[in-house]
Parts: sequence; C-alpha cells; structure tokens
Amino acid sequence: MSLARDQIKPLELVFDDDGLIPNTPLPLLLYKRAIDVSGREPEQAIEELFEQNGWGDRWRNGIFDYHHYHATVHEALGVARGRAMVLFGGEQGEAIELTPGDIAVLPAGTGHKCLFASHDFSVVGAYPPGPKMQVTRPTPANYRRALQTIPQVALPKTDPVYGADGPLRKLWLK
Repeated sequence: MSLARDQIKPLELVFDDDGLIPNTPLPLLLYKRAIDVSGREPEQAIEELFEQNGWGDRWRNGIFDYHHYHATVHEALGVARGRAMVLFGGEQGEAIELTPGDIAVLPAGTGHKCLFASHDFSVVGAYPPGPKMQVTRPTPANYRRALQTIPQVALPKTDPVYGADGPLRKLWLK
C-alpha cells in the first residue's frame, strides 16, 4: 500500500441543509488519487490504509442508488475499482465522479446517492471509533432526529488517509 503523494490537500465541499437532508457546516473532504490501487488487491490496500489510521467497521460494496445519510457517524469511502457518479448533498448538491484511488470523507449528515456506477465499481467504507453506522433516509421525522444527533457526533481523532497528522481535524475544527 502506498499513498500517491506525500500529503495532498483535499477538496472541501460544503452543502446546505435542504430541509430533508441536514448535511452539515463541516466540509466533505475529497482526496483525489490519494492511494495507489494499481496492485492485485486494491480493496485490501484501502482497508489497510483505513485500519492503519484507526477507521474500522470496514465493508466492501457499492454506494446505494437512493438518497441517504448517516446521522450518528462520519464515513470514509475509498474507491478500489471502476468509477461512479455520486450526488453528494441532496438534490441541490453536486454530482462528482469518483475514480480509483479517490477517498471521500463525509461528515455525519452528508447526503449521498449513486447516480451511475461502472460494472466493476468497488468501494470500501469505514468509520471512526464510536457508534455503529445507520442508514438514514430523508424523511421529515428522520430529519428532526438527525438535527439532534449530528451535533453530538465526535470529531474523529485521525484522518482516514493521513492519520493523526492529516488535515481532517484542522479543517473540521476551523
């Protein structure tokens, strides 16, 4: 497993609360080509990176094709294979193409939905220590509950890409 560069600056994207998907004032962090996944086991390379940096409860799959968010935990998504167009932030958000080696770090409450994925698309998800991930669909009742739970979600102690010295905490604390 090797990082593509010493330390790349992530793109920062902030999405407005749309009344059903709360999003958050914390930016989604997008590390483009953050990890070299050209080897035989790209999923394993991403899993090892996340594990090394303290992000667990890992899974391999795709991204749901309906709007959802996580109101109790932050999420990291690492693209191992293929490509996908993902709508972040709800209907008024932004569609972003994810390609191999990209890692997106979603603060709790960030809406996401896969619009298109190549047949070979594979993503690894992971979470910082804390509550278990729950899939939350955008309904008025879920939205009201999420407005209470999201502010209680602790900031991760580490960046899933660069560990304790990564930019996540600096960017999310400012």
